[in-house]
Amino acid sequence: MAQGKEAQKLIANNKKAYHDYFIDETYEAGVALHGTEVKSMRMGKCSIKESFIRIEAGEVYVYGMHVSPYEKGNIFNKDPLRPKKLLMHKYEINKLAGKVAEKGYTLVPLEVYFKNGRAKVRVGLARGKKLFDKRQDIAKKDQRRETERDFKVKNL
Repeated sequence: MAQGKEAQKLIANNKKAYHDYFIDETYEAGVALHGTEVKSMRMGKCSIKESFIRIEAGEVYVYGMHVSPYEKGNIFNKDPLRPKKLLMHKYEINKLAGKVAEKGYTLVPLEVYFKNGRAKVRVGLARGKKLFDKRQDIAKKDQRRETERDFKVKNL
């Protein structure tokens, strides 16, 4: 592969996280997986819709990340919902632990992808949205859609 180019293949993304949270910062973390889980992820069988991230004893774990069992894996398949360890640098973990200790911050997985053959998770440091914030976002999207539609009609 040419140097400087990074091949990325998106497996799963969490659109609900962008709807429910303000994402302040993002980090990239590797995922510790077993062999059949990697094969299943290469086939695109992964979901992070209801998943969340916790820091326990200086290590980062993602809970609720569903990796479907590999069909040809038989006895080597692991529990699809087992907590998976995220691989990050110690200083990043300490920084995130300090931020999460503040009121209102949480960690959410935003997307899962392969980067140069390795499974990665994009972790977002997020603050919860209130109901009126969600309504404002929906109104902005509707307004943008209307202006795009008007612009498209004028240019035909």
